[in-house]
Amino acid sequence: MKTENIRKDFPILIRKINGKRLVYLDSAATSQKPISVINAVKDFYENHNSNIHRSVYKLAEEATEIYENARRTVAEFIGAKTEEIIFVRNTTEALNLLAYAWAMRNIQKGDEVLITEMEHHSNILPWQMVCKAKGARLVYANIRNFVLDMKDFKNKLTKRTKLVSVTHSSNVLGTINDVKAIGRLAHDAGAVFVVDGAQAVPHMKVDVKDIDADFYAFSGHKMLGPHIGVLYGKKHILDKMEPFLRGGSMIKDVTQQDAVWNDVPWKFEAGTPMIAEAAGLGEAVKYLNALGMDNVRKHEIQLTEYCLKRMKEVAGIDVYGPESGRGGVISFNLGKVHPHDVSAILDNDGVCIRGGHHCAKPLMHALGVDAVSRASVYIYSDRDDIDVFIKALGKANEKLGD
Repeated sequence: MKTENIRKDFPILIRKINGKRLVYLDSAATSQKPISVINAVKDFYENHNSNIHRSVYKLAEEATEIYENARRTVAEFIGAKTEEIIFVRNTTEALNLLAYAWAMRNIQKGDEVLITEMEHHSNILPWQMVCKAKGARLVYANIRNFVLDMKDFKNKLTKRTKLVSVTHSSNVLGTINDVKAIGRLAHDAGAVFVVDGAQAVPHMKVDVKDIDADFYAFSGHKMLGPHIGVLYGKKHILDKMEPFLRGGSMIKDVTQQDAVWNDVPWKFEAGTPMIAEAAGLGEAVKYLNALGMDNVRKHEIQLTEYCLKRMKEVAGIDVYGPESGRGGVISFNLGKVHPHDVSAILDNDGVCIRGGHHCAKPLMHALGVDAVSRASVYIYSDRDDIDVFIKALGKANEKLGD
């Protein structure tokens, strides 16, 4: 996989920031978009713009075909059936859909929901809401040495556990959890198993059937696509669930006092959906398929290893996360310098990184810090980006250090 050829597909990477070449190391927050994705969205609005599923004229038929073809493309990408793919706004909405449409109807007083200390707020707050409303208990499995403490997880997985929800890959630590093994334990305990795959699907091959996840959520904007999200769910569970939102498109029939819901997945897609965004997501998946997800993962492993090695040259730096078997996310602190100051200094050299708590405050508390800086790589990142980043870190150290 030749990064120099890939970079040519991303128009934004020719930008200059403060007169310097753009070094984008914030792909864990959102990825940049290749021209094929941009053109797919543009083509929809220029040539096919219409609502879907409701009319028989040519534009509407084309729009419907584009939308449903995107669903099929996404389903194949993660090893799912087409009807098991629900389009939502983002991972956050997918997990909230589950909280309202499944958990609020199935979690009872005295039940437990088991998550981990490394979760994003999107995989914490919905379960907090459910547990408070239903009189259930939210339980956290601890981390040890930046990975999930499986002994602690097993101890906290009990007959009271009705739902287990874990991140596939941490957006702070880069830790990749063995979700297949975790799911097996969850199912043995009789719990429903949910995976937050926002940081995994863009970066590695994911097969939801092999994992045996009951639900799996991820975001298109982190995998080269527009701002759209995906919720995978096993069809037999989705069939039994009540809809999250109610209105147009999600019904078969409506009377004055009652309604009959549409089939899965449309039962969960009320109103006019994100049609252009779905078109873009379909193209993003095709782009990743052309590269090969094994190649995407290999590139990130090599680049992350290189970055970690170079970061050891920076005095006073603390890096958080496992040494190996991790994703392309590297969080760190530069002495006592606040991450926002580090980000601002690096921006002067055209380097984009993230600083803050990364929507993971319980994890920050577990790490004993208020915030961290985070660099994250993707398919268009290369060693030159890392070299510029390390040089900029050195400048930040000189300017902001004690």
